Amino acid sequence: MIVEMIKWGYQEGKTLFGFGYDFRQSNRLSETLDRFSKKLESVYTASGGKKINLITHSMGGLLVKCFISLHSDTFEKYVKSWIAIAAPFQGAPGYITTSLLNGMSFVEGWESRFFISKWCMQQLLLECPSIYELLANPNFQWKDIPLLQIWRENLDNSGKKSALLESYEPEEAIMMIKEALSSNEIIADGMHIPVPLNLDILNWAKETYDLLCSTKLPESVKFYNIYGIDYDTPHTVCYGSERHPVSSLSSLLYAQGKYVYVDGDGSVPAESAKADGFNAVARVGVAADHRGIVCSRRVFRIVQHWLHAGEPDPFYDPLSDYVILPTLYEIEKHREKHGDVTSVAEDWEIISPNDGKTLRPGELPPMVSTLTTSREGKEGALEEAQATVVVHPEKKGRQHVQVRAVGVSHGG
Repeated sequence: MIVEMIKWGYQEGKTLFGFGYDFRQSNRLSETLDRFSKKLESVYTASGGKKINLITHSMGGLLVKCFISLHSDTFEKYVKSWIAIAAPFQGAPGYITTSLLNGMSFVEGWESRFFISKWCMQQLLLECPSIYELLANPNFQWKDIPLLQIWRENLDNSGKKSALLESYEPEEAIMMIKEALSSNEIIADGMHIPVPLNLDILNWAKETYDLLCSTKLPESVKFYNIYGIDYDTPHTVCYGSERHPVSSLSSLLYAQGKYVYVDGDGSVPAESAKADGFNAVARVGVAADHRGIVCSRRVFRIVQHWLHAGEPDPFYDPLSDYVILPTLYEIEKHREKHGDVTSVAEDWEIISPNDGKTLRPGELPPMVSTLTTSREGKEGALEEAQATVVVHPEKKGRQHVQVRAVGVSHGG
């Protein structure tokens, strides 16, 4: 079926999807944004004129950013706040590089026989605009630059072979991918159908990035960003090895790339997801993978807190995912012979998500820390203070914290 679709496109002189790729003139994208505009209007009307809290995941974040670029007034009219979750604002370079060169498989092992093959996926992805949008943004100032690395076979003047590691940054990497795919083709009914890197889509994606980089968020809209962390995320891809170098770029299509990982959600690097380009109210990293993040209880708590949904919890901190609940505060001042004495007693309950572990009494000892300090106060008076903090681990994610402090001000 897939080969027949590509064959049809080739015969008709069309791309696989049969439409042009100019961002501002694409009928398909224009229709999508028009439907989105009508949906915002209908929800706004159905709610009695109340502005909308919008939540997006992954590519939904790029779609909304595109919408803001072209319909900023409409977005400002209907939207109160926007929460982007796991949005690949600057791309997902590791997976996308190997997807263009080698395809993609959603299922591994024997089960993969019942699904579309990696080779078929590769031919589809080469005609998919969204894939090109997820290439590393070459104009972004990466702290950890995503690279395409290739161990190339090298011959010296005497014909002796050696291996040389070449590294290409995003702009150069695209040229290497283009060259590797220059002779890529499929054969159907005796027809040789070329399937190279689609330069029309590539240019369209570059225009999209330029547009996204210039997007300005309306001042009345609050923006929040939640991104995934603590998962190894492909970033740099290396083909070949010092022992087995690559003889030609076309052989990359049959090679197995090795990833160099960075922190992220397993698909989108945290550096890419955080770089939204907006003046965000808050950005929070959550330990979750790209799909699982939308099911995360912590994400639910954060969204609930930001949107003031349900019973408000004034003590919840989205950054630490703790609830710090004051339970005691006492202060006492009195005068003694050696000076003025101030005593403070404060207790807190720190409640974090229950990780399923239940502590037995005495399983973990209390943690104790003491701090002593002194300074010269006004008119030469010596001021001293000592504070002791005791943390008692309890069950179900709770910790009881006791703070006891004494301050003494000696007369000058």
